[in-house]
Amino acid sequence: MEAGRFAAGSSRVSRLDPFSLPARFEAVDDAADGRVRVVDLYSRRVVVRRSVRGMRMAISLPVAAFRGVSIRPSGKANEPPTTIAIVLEHGDPALSLPLFSAGENDEIVAEWQSWGRVLGLPLLISEPDGSLREPFVRIGALRVEPPTWRRRRRSAIARRRPSILLRRRAAKWPQAPASHQGEREIIARD
Repeated sequence: MEAGRFAAGSSRVSRLDPFSLPARFEAVDDAADGRVRVVDLYSRRVVVRRSVRGMRMAISLPVAAFRGVSIRPSGKANEPPTTIAIVLEHGDPALSLPLFSAGENDEIVAEWQSWGRVLGLPLLISEPDGSLREPFVRIGALRVEPPTWRRRRRSAIARRRPSILLRRRAAKWPQAPASHQGEREIIARD
């Protein structure tokens, strides 16, 4: 089992509420004494406390240091996943933190989007080879989607607004705008 991951055979639902931060929880850490580490999760900072060979340490990281919030299915190859986890991904896999784990995927997408929104991190999907990818095209922090057509039929405000506003077009500028040089300006002065 990788550090910071929930046990794959566990049928219990492990859930942290993204809207009740700060939160303190314990996660599995194979390198730590007692195979456990304590994580304090704030909306802008993460503090990981563990003890390795009797030496206690605390690592404080800003949330911006993490790559994103990912969905990680776990199970045997060529079979449906037994557990689906939402993980706060870091460049160092030992610092990745599990946020949610469940056997069913009823509310996994809602949890995933909630964690991404609360922490302000991109949403990621884990591929079978372990790589991470973004499910949506983005420009900076904005998701790029194709434009949608505006439908006004059968809406409550369709009768209140004139439809002429939909037919207006942008003004067309001439190919070469008129330029007046060397002329005197006429100004009415008292």
